[in-house]
Amino acid sequence: MKSAFWPALLGFAALAAALGLAEAKAGADDKGTVVEIDGLKSRAPAEWQEEKPTTKFRLKQFRLPKVGEDKEDAVLLVIHLEGQGGSAEENVTRWKGMFIPPPGKSIDEASEVKKLKVSGVPVTYVDVRGTYKGAPFEKLPPKSDFRMLAVYWDSKGGPYFFRLVGPARTVEHYKKGFDEWLMGFK
Repeated sequence: MKSAFWPALLGFAALAAALGLAEAKAGADDKGTVVEIDGLKSRAPAEWQEEKPTTKFRLKQFRLPKVGEDKEDAVLLVIHLEGQGGSAEENVTRWKGMFIPPPGKSIDEASEVKKLKVSGVPVTYVDVRGTYKGAPFEKLPPKSDFRMLAVYWDSKGGPYFFRLVGPARTVEHYKKGFDEWLMGFK
């Protein structure tokens, strides 16, 4: 009887620990900010730090903490210009224009453009790398080895724009969460 007690107790303890980890993970996932766009919602990863938007056109603004040796954080903006801002193609051109491609590459070789549907909404997704010079009005010093994931969200109340910009390693670290958040709008 004693010999069966210890394995059963250890098994129960392992099960309790596994359930506790599952609950902790589920709880962590519930802490991210819910972003709503035209009635569709998706919860941002908990590690994204929501900030107060710095302009009236920014619906949401997040800081994504730097990783490794990177010197600055990445920033994610959700922007709505109330029916303005140009077409998907114009924005792709504008976003590519914010970068100088790596030596020996054209801007088209340094970027990838995909057309997707998210819960029935047409989406244009751009992934571009190189030296970030920002938009003309930003007057930023060039930032080498940067990356931007940008989305043109063409819903009924749109367009909306999502822009995740930062050091390439940091953006790579958050890319999976960004993609899951984007595809998670329901």
